[in-house]
Amino acid sequence: MPLVSMKPMLAAALEGRYAVAAFNPVDYASMRAAVEAAVAEQAPVILQTSAKTVKYHGHQALASWARHLGEQAAVPVALHLDHGKDLELIRRCIETGWTSVMIDASDKPFEENLALTRRVLDMAVPKNVGVEAEIGEIGGVEEDIIVAAAAAHLCDPNQAAAFCKMLPELAVFAPACGTAHGYYKGEPKVAFDLLTDIAMRTGLPLALHGGTGLPDETVRRCIASGCAKVNISTNLKHVFIDGFCDYHRDHPHDYEPLNLIRAQHEAMVAMCREKIRLCGGAGKCQAQGPAAGGATPPPNYLTPPSHD
Repeated sequence: MPLVSMKPMLAAALEGRYAVAAFNPVDYASMRAAVEAAVAEQAPVILQTSAKTVKYHGHQALASWARHLGEQAAVPVALHLDHGKDLELIRRCIETGWTSVMIDASDKPFEENLALTRRVLDMAVPKNVGVEAEIGEIGGVEEDIIVAAAAAHLCDPNQAAAFCKMLPELAVFAPACGTAHGYYKGEPKVAFDLLTDIAMRTGLPLALHGGTGLPDETVRRCIASGCAKVNISTNLKHVFIDGFCDYHRDHPHDYEPLNLIRAQHEAMVAMCREKIRLCGGAGKCQAQGPAAGGATPPPNYLTPPSHD
């Protein structure tokens, strides 16, 4: 089916009290793994690309990969720009085929954040592109964005309510709630009451950034508190590398590249399926589109030749 905006996807998730897993692929293979996992679990999925990934592969390549995978899928697939800070990059994503974008002006004063988000909404809404915005800075490292622990701060619920009231077209709101990008060095202290308060005041689906490394029960509590989008970036990157390296370690004399790529692919699919189930998204979609009638994933083009 065609790529969809994450706005109706997340509205349905909020109403159903589950979350949509949002994976940060780094290439076609990791993008395909996330979609195959979603189809196998009959769940909606968000493919979210960082600015760094967009600059590396180019707008056209990423958009065409996502469209190709979405057309084969029996579940809703959204293509989202994660942590967009450059308005020109955001504009090009909207024009090239991204169905959702994030404007991250969380490091700006409230009024400037509000104005920048309004500019993005004015670009996106006429094209049915969903928009995510953020208040409060989330600590850790996400691509090239580094926020020291001392600089991270929680979202002010009064500001969140005012912000979202003035920007009712938002698809999802990302409040800093004590999570961090990357793996946690200590026990994360998530402000569940803050999430619940913001969800009630705004009425919007909330995005949980820093989903990698959170205990399963913490993720479930965040979803119960109003999070309808759970970001998974670092975890996918680790599996992307470890799946390849582990196979080579265990089979040091196997130099058929497709065998290593298949091992990497299977590891990524398994991890994505696990996260989709954790978010409660499994089974939330009825099969539709070209692959209707079952949860068969897109063809596995990476099956190694049998005659070697």
